[in-house]
Amino acid sequence: MAEIPARLHVLLARDTPMGLVIRRGPSKSVATILWNRETDDFQVGQWLKGRIYERRSDLSPDGRYFLYFAMNGKWSTESKGSWTAVSRSPYLKAIAMFPKGDCYNGGGLWIDRDAYWLNGGSVLLDTAEVHRVESEPFGGVGSECLSVYYPRLIRDGWKLTDSLGYSEAGRVDVFEKQFDRDWVLCKIAHAQTDSPEGKGCY
Repeated sequence: MAEIPARLHVLLARDTPMGLVIRRGPSKSVATILWNRETDDFQVGQWLKGRIYERRSDLSPDGRYFLYFAMNGKWSTESKGSWTAVSRSPYLKAIAMFPKGDCYNGGGLWIDRDAYWLNGGSVLLDTAEVHRVESEPFGGVGSECLSVYYPRLIRDGWKLTDSLGYSEAGRVDVFEKQFDRDWVLCKIAHAQTDSPEGKGCY
């Protein structure tokens, strides 16, 4: 059986030149890597045998904390097989943990340096370092990745300008962001209904 190639996704801190690389692969493993964009230095965090849903995850504005939704399928454990956690980036060890038990909702967004919105889950572990807020961000769609990913785009200055409807691959939306006076960035967001893995993967 062919090895699945590694896929990279990068979350950027809004107030500092830090980023968190989520490296998915080989196979069903994922690693987190802190990226100092000023010095171009990289620091490996941790590996997880499972999946981190990058579109339901977020890096705090100062780059200190990582909020992520993960699944390892160990449904009889205290994590219930899927969970949202807050960790100190680039590590995955939870300082706050919210078991889910399924893949509906989950994850969340940073509202401020020490405040975040949680997209569902019961409390297993909590911390006083950061705190939750109740107000749900604007722009979420459905109960999976787009419930967090679209509000994250909107928070970061993207505007939903068009919906191209549905293709064989699923829903297609267009986001735009003003880059400077003369340039506008355009993002085509595909929400796949049938992925090669046979799952509703966005």
